[in-house]
Amino acid sequence: MNGNRWSTKLFDELTNKELHDLLKLRVDVFVVEQVCAYPEIDGADPTAIHLLAQNEEDELIAYGRILPPDEHGLPHVGRIVVRNDQRNQSLASELMQRAMDILLEQYGTRTSALAAQSHLEKFYARFGYARVGPDYMWDGIMHVDMERGE
Repeated sequence: MNGNRWSTKLFDELTNKELHDLLKLRVDVFVVEQVCAYPEIDGADPTAIHLLAQNEEDELIAYGRILPPDEHGLPHVGRIVVRNDQRNQSLASELMQRAMDILLEQYGTRTSALAAQSHLEKFYARFGYARVGPDYMWDGIMHVDMERGE
């Protein structure tokens, strides 16, 4: 047992510290580490389900969110992130498995969509996601749209 604590919360259930920590982690990785200036605070967090992993010191070490179904009827998994010093410990895989469980619990299906950084396509394919279009540039990083059927 690694001592990590997982929680799932709606936006209004997040504490101020949790909100601060998730925004900081996302900016640390997606903006600073990946050198990508983009609108990280996109207005979607208030409608999302937030999945957080904290270590024994109460530090946020992994995070993801699930947005409600879009105009095509698909919930969207996104902002999957693991803190730099916590990588290669299967946290991203555990995060995705927990996201699959949340999708099933909330929507009755694991059918969903995501916009993957292209170099992570094989990782998401392990969870049943398949490419549904060509690679495209998004905020300076190559992405690919993927969907998962049931």
